[in-house]
Amino acid sequence: MQILFIGDIVGKPARNYLKEILPKLKNDLKLDFIVGNGENAAGGSSITPDTAKELFNSGINVITSGDHIFKKRESKEALETMDVIRPLNYGEFASGRGYIIKRVNNNPVAVINLIGRVFMQPLDCPFKSISSVLDNIRSQSKIIIVDVHAEATSEKLALGYFLSGKVSAVIGTHTHIPTSDERIIDNFTAYITDVGMTGSFDSILGREKHQVIERFITNMPTRFNLAQNDVRMQAVLINIDDLSGRALSIKRLEYRKNQNGF
Repeated sequence: MQILFIGDIVGKPARNYLKEILPKLKNDLKLDFIVGNGENAAGGSSITPDTAKELFNSGINVITSGDHIFKKRESKEALETMDVIRPLNYGEFASGRGYIIKRVNNNPVAVINLIGRVFMQPLDCPFKSISSVLDNIRSQSKIIIVDVHAEATSEKLALGYFLSGKVSAVIGTHTHIPTSDERIIDNFTAYITDVGMTGSFDSILGREKHQVIERFITNMPTRFNLAQNDVRMQAVLINIDDLSGRALSIKRLEYRKNQNGF
């Protein structure tokens, strides 16, 4: 099974580009399933039902999220009625769910979302949270994709080793900066510390760079508008054996608007 995982989708420039690129990519790469992190999809923070619909109409099957997911009240509707998930370790009282299982070509595919705790808000332990549900998920699906939305590279890698042999892929998100450490751990689990970003690269993490610089210099509250230029999509392509759930390969991809034939 060919699975594409798309890095943090930042606002309208990213959504528009995905509308253009994903239908052709799905055919060219023979994609079976597409996951995208959409916690920045609506104006750069959180998600709404309308922005989620745009991403699903582009070809994304499941949307994961992270620490910004609840910043818009409309996100609750998306989490409770659509294939949008929030980090599992927000706990049982948070809106929505922390994992989802979808059928693809008669094969179940599970997607789990976790959030880190190092340099981030205190939440339930991601290691304990996933341990509490993993046996049940593995009884239903061999193919399991885990989005680890975290700041610390060490925490992401620790989860990668903790889950090796138990899940098909552990994919890091959140920092918007791709890492070059893609690998197959223990000949089973695909891993990368951060898949990167989809949005404007003439920016600082998708926002107008001059506004971000002003904030650093003045320490004053500053509105961060979305940047518009040099739009790219960063992702990883994971090839997984349907029967065992073992990852066979993981490859970094980057596509740039008006280049790469798109």
